[in-house]
Amino acid sequence: MESEQLFHRGYYRNSYNSITSASSDEELLDGAGVIMDFQTSEDDNLLDGDTAVGTHYTMTNGGSINSSTHLLDLLDEPIPGVGTYDDFHTIDWVREKCKDRERHRRINSKKKESAWEMTKSLYDAWSGWLVVTLTGLASGALAGLIDIAADWMTDLKEGICLSALWYNHEQCCWGSNETTFEERDKCPQWKTWAELIIGQAEGPGSYIMNYIMYIFWALSFAFLAVSLVKVFAPYACGSGIPEIKTILSGFIIRGYLGKWTLMIKTVTLVLAVASGLSLGKEGPLVHVACCCGNIFSYLFPKYSTNEAKKREVLSAASAAGVSVAFGAPIGGVLFSLEEVSYYFPLKTLWRSFFAALVAAFVLRSINPFGNSRLVLFYVEYHTPWYLFELFPFILLGVFGGLWGAFFIRANIAWCRRRKSTKFGKYPVLEVIIVAAITAVIAFPNPYTRLNTSELIKELFTDCGPLESSSLCDYRNDMNASKIVDDIPDRPAGIGVYSAIWQLCLALIFKIIMTVFTFGIKVPSGLFIPSMLAYYHHDWFIFKEWCEVGADCITPGLYAMVGAAACLGGVTRMTVSLVVIVFELTGGLEYIVPLMAAVMTSKWVGDAFGREGIYEAHIRLNGYPFLDAKEEFTHTTLAADVMRPRRNDPPLAVLTQDNMTVDDIENMINETSYNGFPVIMSKESQRLVGFALRRDLTIAIESARKKQEGIVGSSRVCFAQHTPSLPAESPRPLKLRSILDMSPFTVTDHTPMEIVVDIFRKLGLRQCLVTHNGRLLGIITKKDILRHMAQTANQDPASIMFN
Repeated sequence: MESEQLFHRGYYRNSYNSITSASSDEELLDGAGVIMDFQTSEDDNLLDGDTAVGTHYTMTNGGSINSSTHLLDLLDEPIPGVGTYDDFHTIDWVREKCKDRERHRRINSKKKESAWEMTKSLYDAWSGWLVVTLTGLASGALAGLIDIAADWMTDLKEGICLSALWYNHEQCCWGSNETTFEERDKCPQWKTWAELIIGQAEGPGSYIMNYIMYIFWALSFAFLAVSLVKVFAPYACGSGIPEIKTILSGFIIRGYLGKWTLMIKTVTLVLAVASGLSLGKEGPLVHVACCCGNIFSYLFPKYSTNEAKKREVLSAASAAGVSVAFGAPIGGVLFSLEEVSYYFPLKTLWRSFFAALVAAFVLRSINPFGNSRLVLFYVEYHTPWYLFELFPFILLGVFGGLWGAFFIRANIAWCRRRKSTKFGKYPVLEVIIVAAITAVIAFPNPYTRLNTSELIKELFTDCGPLESSSLCDYRNDMNASKIVDDIPDRPAGIGVYSAIWQLCLALIFKIIMTVFTFGIKVPSGLFIPSMLAYYHHDWFIFKEWCEVGADCITPGLYAMVGAAACLGGVTRMTVSLVVIVFELTGGLEYIVPLMAAVMTSKWVGDAFGREGIYEAHIRLNGYPFLDAKEEFTHTTLAADVMRPRRNDPPLAVLTQDNMTVDDIENMINETSYNGFPVIMSKESQRLVGFALRRDLTIAIESARKKQEGIVGSSRVCFAQHTPSLPAESPRPLKLRSILDMSPFTVTDHTPMEIVVDIFRKLGLRQCLVTHNGRLLGIITKKDILRHMAQTANQDPASIMFN
């Protein structure tokens, strides 16, 4: 009975008994109600294009004519292109893992034959560590280059260093002997554009000239960035994280992680940040690191020929990207695990850790900010927090969740409007308009004029005796009997109150502009703008909770917790976000406030919708991504989702030995399906296997070029033995080598909840539906996504999959 079931499901191996001994079932796995046979036998070798040495098949063609291994499925070399994937298609995770396992067995079996084979085995074993090392080195170097160039170009909007043109404002005044403590940013070597053009350093004319030059440089940088993206690398726009999540789930997007995308993304990210747009460089740095990982993976055959193994490198690369973006190597590993990776084995965890370590080390060696830190806004707090502060921390979490829900809905609504109207056809004009509005409004406010990293530093840093910020403008009482150094004992000055008003205006400005900026056709990250969404000070709420003169409130800590809460509300990250912010501050004692705020923001955000900003953009773009976080609770069956439906045309299938080459080519030309089930006959509907459209096309083209006698009327055979044919008939074409003999099947009464779990955990592209061993239909990943959209009261036709 069991062998009969295996036969019906396409797993029956008895036909190979004449070739090899009975196969062992040591690798027969039973998972989720589906029998998965990963046993390597001649079928698997043929699927990968390899054949057992000395194997001969007998073909009968009108008599007892013995044929050697010259037929297509018995070629000594694999068919070029078979087993690869087209653009915008999903990989077959199971097939890729089987190919890698067979490659590993082949290398292990040969390594004792010679010293050269042993060397090749060691190279293969270490290639994973080599590729993540190269990825970490490149990611750290590019991040340092981007940081240095972005700082210089940001200061270029305000002036230039005459003594050394490549110095930014701060570096220009380092060596000056004429800089005072109160005006540490002014030195003779640094000239504003007003001083250079009209010769005035102060006055209305100087202000207007600097205003005009600020807008001019901002528009120039934005125009150059969007033009480079549009002409050379359209995939270099945006954050990149939604697409990387989709690629790591098994989707193919050719060119998205290529060398042109890497070069243009690196250059335009500098231009976009320098233009003053309300965006950050942290998200695109993940894209840059993944481009490095993808490019280096082509140097190693272990990864270049296997899409599943390549995604392990991309998971490690995303960890390196977050490591250099925030100076948080551990947070980068957790980000890769929690947010972007689809398949994350233990080996990938170690390599992600190592890639993040190497990238952080390289960035620290470059020291782009001159503060011996990995980021500009690294801070340290030494004041303990008190139990009563948990309440305002939770309030910050509530605000972060509300802000996240508002931002996601507003940004998605605007992006959807951009897609559906003529406005989306003019991306250059949109970027110019957004950059112009941002520059015009940002210049009068010193906080919006600052680089986003500098603004974060300004908000996070505690006031001290060496701080010259207007936020630290506290008055000294000259009539007091003693000089008071502690800031809590001093009243706030005029500068503090004006700074608060300016920050409130900056908050409103950043909220509005970030909604319109995220998603335009330049590299645009999300992290840093979200971290600006709240700043809290302590004068009124806690006035009666602290003893007089006690320094019990740390304003910078509230800015940090509010930043984490807002970012958690937008992305719905939890563990990785807490660790990232912890590594930014180096304060272990603030873990509890961070956890409370981030968890609260996630709960509040989830009350309005479980999707984070990246998942929302994945759904907006129509990528076939099955989110593991999303629950499927509907009581439908496989028969309700499978195709063909009741009024649809019958399922397009191939028979194992009754079709000609012309029949198959006509079916390929008349349909757009990615693959076809192979059955024994139209009458029995017994399932034999599954053949991919791309593999069929490549195999037929290759046979016509390499074999004589293959014509349109040649019989195509997927069976083990070719049936008897008339002597005058043309040579048959055997395509058993490209046939998947073990396609995943479920019965028509399988609950869709189980089917969805199988698709998620095994990364399937399609699953065949049978009833008593007879083929009924097929379920693809897109069918599942349409069904899930329908059960969520959404229009399935509105999901764009291309």
